[in-house]
Amino acid sequence: MAKDGFTRMIDDGNAFFAELRENNNKDWFNPRKDHYNEHIKKPAEFFADLLADDLSRIAGRPMKPKVFRIYRDVRFSKDKTPLNAHLHMLWSPVAENPFAPFFFFGSEPGDMTVGFGLPSMKGETLTRFRAFVDAWSDQLEEAIGAVGMDYGTWGAEPLKRVPKPYSADHPQAGLLKRKNLILHTKMDDSWRTSEGGLVSAVRAEFERTKPLRDLFDEKLGAEG
Repeated sequence: MAKDGFTRMIDDGNAFFAELRENNNKDWFNPRKDHYNEHIKKPAEFFADLLADDLSRIAGRPMKPKVFRIYRDVRFSKDKTPLNAHLHMLWSPVAENPFAPFFFFGSEPGDMTVGFGLPSMKGETLTRFRAFVDAWSDQLEEAIGAVGMDYGTWGAEPLKRVPKPYSADHPQAGLLKRKNLILHTKMDDSWRTSEGGLVSAVRAEFERTKPLRDLFDEKLGAEG
């Protein structure tokens, strides 16, 4: 068992969410709600609090944790299934700063993911981000390569064309079309036997984002 004790949270969650996928309705969930709260939600909140301290140190700014609710907001969705069959949590800066990145962790049957980056940008924030991409294209490409994560598909769809005043053949055309910059990677099961368990493994994934965080701080003033 991993030394931090969160193996059971993941294993209970995987088993629970696998059943939930086949029975995504409140008639199935309500009799099992106490089990979810005790064995998945509470440990997840503790895990998120522990990581908040580590991530505040890593990011150099206070970070607040959030464990996403199991209940889905279906008001504007065509998918009316009422419950989320996964465990998601987010750490975001306490102080508002559009260029201070968030951190993400997700677990579900057959998949564990960490993510990092700048969420949906618009207006002046998006204009500044595009100017940053244009001015520091080489450094940005180098930093993203050093992090070694893949581009995420969360959030708004990229534009179909490179926005003006940038040329269609810009070396960072793909990034200029985006309204966010999110990187993510999958985690394997090596955390189960590693020193420090899941907390240490997730912390290490976020520590590797330092090259990009440093570039944000230096060029976009993301400190604070």
